Order: sequence, then C-alpha cells, then structure tokens
Amino acid sequence: MAASASTWPAFLADRASRAKDPDLQRLYASWLALAEDQPLRDVPMLALDMETTGMDEQRHAIISIGVVPFDLKRIRFSAHQHWLVRPPRPLEAKSVTLHGLTDAALADAPDLREILPALFEAMHGRIPVVHYRQIERPFLNAAVQARLNEPLLFPVIDTLAIEARFHRQSLWARLRAAIGRPSVSIRLDDSRLRYGLPGYQPHHAAVDALATAELLQAQVAWRYSPETPLGKLWC
Repeated sequence: MAASASTWPAFLADRASRAKDPDLQRLYASWLALAEDQPLRDVPMLALDMETTGMDEQRHAIISIGVVPFDLKRIRFSAHQHWLVRPPRPLEAKSVTLHGLTDAALADAPDLREILPALFEAMHGRIPVVHYRQIERPFLNAAVQARLNEPLLFPVIDTLAIEARFHRQSLWARLRAAIGRPSVSIRLDDSRLRYGLPGYQPHHAAVDALATAELLQAQVAWRYSPETPLGKLWC
C-alpha cells in the first residue's frame, strides 16, 4: 500500500535501506533527493503511461509502457522511450479494440523483467507524472512483485487528481451535482481541451505520456505556480 503524501520521504528512505535488488535499491535511493518543500520549477519529472489488458492488476497485464522526461520549462520528447511487453496470456478482443495491439504484434516483445533495468534508469531521480494513478502505480507494483519479489511503490503527481480538485470536489462542482447537472469530464483528452492543448490520438503509451506532461505544465501555469512545493501535488 502506498504511503500518504506527508510520509513519502520516510517511506522512500525505508525502502532504499530494505530493497534487495540492486537496481531497485538505487531507484529508491535516487528518490530521496525529492523533498516536500522543493519548488516544482526544480523538480525533474517523468511522464509515465501504459497500456494494459484490463483494469485489474491482479488479473490483467502491462503490454506497453511509454516515458517522457520533462520539467516545467521543457519536454524532452526526443529522449522518450516506448516498450512493448509480452503478456502472460492471449489478449482479449475488447482490449485489442482499445489499444490496437494484437497477439502477433506482441509475440516477439520481451517479458517486463527484461526492460526493468531501462525503466528504472528512466525513473531514476524523477517524480513520475501520470493521469490516473490507479493504473500505473498498482500495475507496476504487481508486475515488479511478481518478478523481483519486492514492491515498487512511489509518489506521483496525478494530473487527473488535479482536475478532480477543481471539477469534482470544489463547491461549484458539488452545487452542479446537487441541481442535477452532469459532471465535467476529467479524462485526459477532455482535460487538455480546457487548457487549449491540441488533441492527440489516444492509447499509445508514449503519446499519452507526452499529453500528460503537457497537461501538467498547463495546470501549473493556470492553477498553481512554479514555486508551488512538490508536497502540495504529490500523492
């Protein structure tokens, strides 16, 4: 289970001291440089997205991962990485319709174990930024547990949670619900439209990671500031 926002530093220090896998130990140790009072302008970030065969990390599997390094000033898409991952069982037709990846396309893809060193290196010292943390964090944790017999739990900035603060949890949002008005969509593409960001073709992990990075930059510019402490947004 993930730590609360106020206990992430202690949690990461504990995991860095207890992790047995060397790559995992180095990853936890690299996150110790992240501090609650660190202004967002100084925080190295990594937009992270994945495609999965379903929504349950205990029954479904990761089939692609995309990462894009960035900060509030610059998105380094030229340094992005995208991996296809071979699932442990054949794909269901419903998931293929969403992400477009077929069994044939994934037949020669490696098991996740083979890309973990590269993924950990990409995550090294960077706060992951996701849109809906109930996918990336539990799926990675379950996958790493299955392969390394150790957990991978980490703080994230969740752009969906930021949108929810303003469009689902605010007084105005509650008043809209009380009078029967429909909820404002906080899906990635709809959220981007509110900030004037262009639409992208969804369900490609690297493109969705880029879209998430751009969305966070817009959210900070419109609703926060570069001086906002990391501890205000990580969860």
